Amino acid sequence: MHDARQFEHPANYALLRIIEIGEDCWDDCIDPEKPPVIVVDPRAGHGPGIGGFKRESEVGMAMREGHPVYFVIFFPEPAPGQTLADVLHALRRFVEEVARRHPGKPPVLYGNCQAGWAVTLLSADCEGLVGPAVLNGSPLSYWAGESGANPMRVAGGLLGGAWLAHLTADLGDGRFDGAWLAQNFENLKPEKAIWEKYAHLFANIDTERERFLEFERWWNGFYFLGREEILAIVENLFIGNKLEQGLLRICEGCLVDLRRIRNPLVIFASHGDNITPPHQALGWIPAVYRDTDDLKQAGQRIVYLTNPHVGHLGIFVSAGVARLEHRAILESLADVEALAPGLYEMKIDNPSGDPDCHKLSYSVRFEPRKVEDLRADYPHAAFERVKQVSEFNEAMYRTFVSPWVQTLANPWTAETLKWLHPMRTSRYLLSEEFNPWMRGVYVLAASVAKNRHPLPQDHPLIEREREAIGEVTQALENVLEVRDAAQGRIFANIYGEGHDRNSSCASEVDRPTRHP
Repeated sequence: MHDARQFEHPANYALLRIIEIGEDCWDDCIDPEKPPVIVVDPRAGHGPGIGGFKRESEVGMAMREGHPVYFVIFFPEPAPGQTLADVLHALRRFVEEVARRHPGKPPVLYGNCQAGWAVTLLSADCEGLVGPAVLNGSPLSYWAGESGANPMRVAGGLLGGAWLAHLTADLGDGRFDGAWLAQNFENLKPEKAIWEKYAHLFANIDTERERFLEFERWWNGFYFLGREEILAIVENLFIGNKLEQGLLRICEGCLVDLRRIRNPLVIFASHGDNITPPHQALGWIPAVYRDTDDLKQAGQRIVYLTNPHVGHLGIFVSAGVARLEHRAILESLADVEALAPGLYEMKIDNPSGDPDCHKLSYSVRFEPRKVEDLRADYPHAAFERVKQVSEFNEAMYRTFVSPWVQTLANPWTAETLKWLHPMRTSRYLLSEEFNPWMRGVYVLAASVAKNRHPLPQDHPLIEREREAIGEVTQALENVLEVRDAAQGRIFANIYGEGHDRNSSCASEVDRPTRHP
């Protein structure tokens, strides 16, 4: 293990070499002729593991396909004063170490969500050092999206910008609690995260217990980000949208230019992903390259593929997605590198319908596309005003309020606020180890389980139960549609009416069936 906490400029990251996946170990699986794969997990509030959560995962599939696999993890607490530049320098050293171990085989970078833009920054900085980069559900165009369908992009404007993240980090004594990010994710689709998840457990209590607990133990292990790091991310990316504009400054004299990327890029997005919709995963391409000829003249190869329905987490943890899309990506890397410069859509033909098939059973083709077709209008002027409002609010907060908050905050108050967060109270208040009243429920549950006689799945009461669950889900979805539409209208009224009209102009990714 290479621990970046020991570096001259420490960061709470570490590089691991994966030696075993289930019953498969390094010696049984690895083909020394294949390039190594480095999977970088997102640091977005939860703990590491999303890329290797299951045997049928990105890590598992890469190893089973014969690639040496390395995994970048992170620790719960950031290093004191940790910055975004410190993280990127640590990731670069990890890439250099893997490249040293496998000479002549540039490593494949696998970036998930937030880690995808980190991998993009690495690609721009490590010209010639890395091989193809795979970006899964990774936002690079933070203002892009569809009006009413992607409410996350307007949240910064409705909250007044980056000052709230600064306040939260100040109250945490210099640490930003990742539970806030996890809560934002759940609030996007509470019918899934709060209702359907528990309803599914209730309806399938005899078979779902272990799967449910496995996921919850991981999802609720909230990790922290440093104040400097979260502010840099919010100000420069989510609100400033500086990455695609070439204005992101990593350190003094170092601006990120995405045109410097020479290694092939594979972009995997989903139309069912409301965190990183295809607009945000692909919208940077026409912002960086004027047209298809410009992309070709730059010598770059960009391949994208889309899933019609899987959600954000499903891109990383769905076993079906891992066994088909991720396997197809890994098995097609040599084909991607052999493509002529240009933009392509990757199509997977799988007539068997079996996600656990290999290339003999499915085929992959790369259809040429035009950069111009990815261009979609959005209210650019409105988001520019959001950036200006955020900069003003942040300057006022930093000058007049932050010093007082930092003076009053201390480790005791930060720890108190941590345990009062609703994402934690909603768990431990229902635990028999914390709440003595739940001890009776625990005893009763054991008695019920011992004498339980499940009804058959076609029983009228079971069918009515499913109908009731579906009715509640539909009611919640209707409420959320009204909420998202209201947020869109409020955003348009505050930052400029009429701008969202243009976002109805569909790009190629809006119509996945456009091409035969």
